[in-house]
Amino acid sequence: MCANFAEAWRKRRYKASFIAKLNDCESEAAETQVWLKFAVKCQYISVEEGRDLYSTYNQVLSGLVKMINHPESWLIGNN
Repeated sequence: MCANFAEAWRKRRYKASFIAKLNDCESEAAETQVWLKFAVKCQYISVEEGRDLYSTYNQVLSGLVKMINHPESWLIGNN
């Protein structure tokens, strides 16, 4: 997710490209939440740790959705 976000940030000159990369970030963050559930189920991490990390990713997802829905304030130049 972080690498996709870095790429999205560099594409802020192009609204469609920026949004497309942010969508990739959103997908990766949601996928990470699935892996967190597996990690808890397989007892690689504790339930509490899984909940904390899952909650953090909910916050990340919320921010990404806001950026996707309102990209104008993040874009560079005249778009």
